[in-house]
Amino acid sequence: MKIKSSLLFAIALVCLFPKLHAQIELQTGKDVAVTDTESGKVRGFIRNGIYTYKGIPYAKAERFMAPTKVDAWEGVRSSTMYGPVAPLLTPTTSVMDESEFVFDHDWGYTSEDCLRINVWTPNTDQKKRPVLFWIHGGGYTAGSSQELPSYDGENLSKKGDVVVVSINHRLNVLGFLDLSAYGEKYKTSANNSILDIVAALEWVKANISNFGGDPNNVTIFGQSGGGAKVNNLMAMPKAKGLFHKAINQSGAMRSNMLEKEVTQEIGTEVLNQLGLSADQVDQLQTIPFEQLSAASSKALQVVGEKMKAEGKPVIGMGSLNWGPSHDGNVFPYQLLSDEAFELSKDIPLLIGTTKNEFTPFANGRFFNASEEEIMAHIKNTYKDKADDYLAAVKKAYPNDTKPSDLLDIDAMFRPGAVFQANRKSALKGGAPVYMYLFTWQSPVFDGKYKSLHCMELPFVFDNIERAVQMTGGGEKAHILAHKMSQAWINFAKTGDPNHDALPVWPVYNATDTHTMFLDEECFVSPQRDKEFLKLVTGS
Repeated sequence: MKIKSSLLFAIALVCLFPKLHAQIELQTGKDVAVTDTESGKVRGFIRNGIYTYKGIPYAKAERFMAPTKVDAWEGVRSSTMYGPVAPLLTPTTSVMDESEFVFDHDWGYTSEDCLRINVWTPNTDQKKRPVLFWIHGGGYTAGSSQELPSYDGENLSKKGDVVVVSINHRLNVLGFLDLSAYGEKYKTSANNSILDIVAALEWVKANISNFGGDPNNVTIFGQSGGGAKVNNLMAMPKAKGLFHKAINQSGAMRSNMLEKEVTQEIGTEVLNQLGLSADQVDQLQTIPFEQLSAASSKALQVVGEKMKAEGKPVIGMGSLNWGPSHDGNVFPYQLLSDEAFELSKDIPLLIGTTKNEFTPFANGRFFNASEEEIMAHIKNTYKDKADDYLAAVKKAYPNDTKPSDLLDIDAMFRPGAVFQANRKSALKGGAPVYMYLFTWQSPVFDGKYKSLHCMELPFVFDNIERAVQMTGGGEKAHILAHKMSQAWINFAKTGDPNHDALPVWPVYNATDTHTMFLDEECFVSPQRDKEFLKLVTGS
């Protein structure tokens, strides 16, 4: 008997439906996922058993003012969609097709009223679950809690029976313009962006028990700029006691904060660019953001060029950029000072980087280059130290086979991570440090993106499928995601990332330098790239 193709298709749908139904289950409604906050009730939704809340206001702030508590609201606030993101200095109007496919950004919508928090939890009961507080990347100028698909907290919450939190906060000129020279009301303006994060942590302390979380077991974790903000919080007396563990992913690239005299000079130059006098400073609170953005970018350029001409070091990614101020108030200590390390010495730290970070972009033209071309480039770059370079690379990564692998090794983020791990692990009576190096290579686009900056994020959040355009999916990626996400979960629970699916992960110290290499086969080894880092950084 011949069966029509339409009938076969219908049978296939019937067989497939239960599987699809088991994968995604959504509950919504007037009385679904309702819980309390200090400011009023919120209603989220339940997806695959995880209570999800998005876009809850955690604070409010006028332009250049410190954050304050939000006003209470009547009734139940619907909290099912991400809130506004911080305005970008230069709005995104075009992207590179292929790399945008890999990152798969969600740019969101912008507003200066962007202090919003998102929560994923298995239940709103009174169980005291560990809290993982995520701080997004994007340096100090861009990014949001929804920017990458890997940031979604559902899978991590479900896997670990933990509460996952993420936030939006002020960035760039809105979060860091130093107007403290122009009156007491602007006293904190140079660091309001970081004070927003403190306000969010205070919200967690006051409210997270209503979401099934433990306010006395909070782990801050962030990547890139988010990792840098983790370091800021660890050096910040105002944040002391609001978190209990820290994870820094590719975020130890800044060794110091801008000094107050520099950030105040930037503030003065912004006024100059806008033709405003000191007694007109309050006009900055109302001018259109586009004008403020243009003036602030020009001010950074002017002050940066002046600093270079005077032989002063410029803090930023090659040029003067936004970031916190060593103002003696919010930040009384420099980032890597003895006082800052002592302040956070009781905080367990998990720290690491990816093998390649930005090098696949920087060296993209060499991806399919011949060995002869690569060798010629190395000799031209390192001259009489070319042989030393090759020996150091082969010692660090003896199993690499592609010629371009000789070039694509990060030296921007890893040196700071090693320095920080060495310093913190040497503190007498200090909390443990665990070091990792993520070396897994993505197969997408013939493997050209390697272990790119951000590549570890889908593994940490157990979001291989959500970020399939970055990971390529597949069983091997899922196996590594299980190992990594469980390590992050265990660290959040106990301060120790060890679990049965990984080799024993020893505590790091500057002598033994035990490092967990995260790849298809995970293993522990002493630091292998000492000679490489010394050669490329000169220290």
